[in-house]
Formats: sequence, C-alpha cells, structure tokens
Amino acid sequence: MTQRDYYEVLGVARNASAEELKSAFRTLARKFHPDVNKEPDAEEKFKEINEAYVVLSDADKRRAYDQFGHAGVNGAGGVPD
Repeated sequence: MTQRDYYEVLGVARNASAEELKSAFRTLARKFHPDVNKEPDAEEKFKEINEAYVVLSDADKRRAYDQFGHAGVNGAGGVPD
C-alpha cells in the first residue's frame, strides 16, 4: 500500500502551524470517526488521519518526516550491523 503524504492527508501546507494541524485533525477526526461515519472505509481514513497527526504534531517526528519522508518515521534506514 502506498502511503499518502501526511500533509495531504490533513489538508494543510507544509509550513502549517501547530494550531492549524490541530484544527485540521479535529475537523477530519470528527468527520471520519467510525462511531459517527458508517462508511466502510471510514475507519481506515480515521487511522490514516490519526497517524498523520501523531507524526506532524511532534516536533522531532515532523522534522524527521520532512527530511526523510515516511522512512524517517517508520524506522527505516540507520547504520547496518
């Protein structure tokens, strides 16, 4: 499965402030929460939204994501043994 850009998932610019991220997350989380939205793919969208927010709301994770993309936050890379 191809991972979407976290900024795209939340619908914010790459230079979005913490407040803009939080606002976008809350709006989308309400819209796609499985208890509210009964669409078959709502739960997957909700998980994707949550994952994007967890990464982008943490300054260190966001910096790693901005520099290395998904590989920077999914544990890929590093020094080989």
